[in-house]
Amino acid sequence: MEEVKRLIELASKQGWTLGSAESLTAGLFCSTIASCPGASRVLKGGYVTYFTEMKQVMLDIPSLLIERYGVVSRQCARAMALNAQRNMNVDFAVSFTGNAGPDTMENKPAGRVYCAIAKRDGTVFDFRFQFDGAQRNEIRQRVVDQMISHLLTIIEEEMHGKENNDFSSD
Repeated sequence: MEEVKRLIELASKQGWTLGSAESLTAGLFCSTIASCPGASRVLKGGYVTYFTEMKQVMLDIPSLLIERYGVVSRQCARAMALNAQRNMNVDFAVSFTGNAGPDTMENKPAGRVYCAIAKRDGTVFDFRFQFDGAQRNEIRQRVVDQMISHLLTIIEEEMHGKENNDFSSD
């Protein structure tokens, strides 16, 4: 919870906003952020696109991308984050797609998760996780925790770069 507080504090200080596109986490990321005071200053909202169809309808994920790579893929996670960032007009959008199990999905094992973070400038960071032997809700919580850590790191680096840029101009 300390990382969430720090994330909110830093984003708020910069006037930055957050959004999400969530499949397997079904809103858990937004709920986790919203559980801390100050969230309303940074969290614009999120898409919950559990059904494949909703990824296409709400996030404009091309059917060709889904046919070629599947919804449990790096490509889908990247497209979800980029489109959520653009649609919501946020500084950072985080996406989650994967297989929480217990069965194989799209030839991907239970516990396989792909996530991405899209920045306003179009930069996208993507992440692949494999949570073997974990139960559904453990997978969901662990990936949300991991992505909060990654987002915090990216925000800290962005702030550091901004500070360096501020001092480098004469």
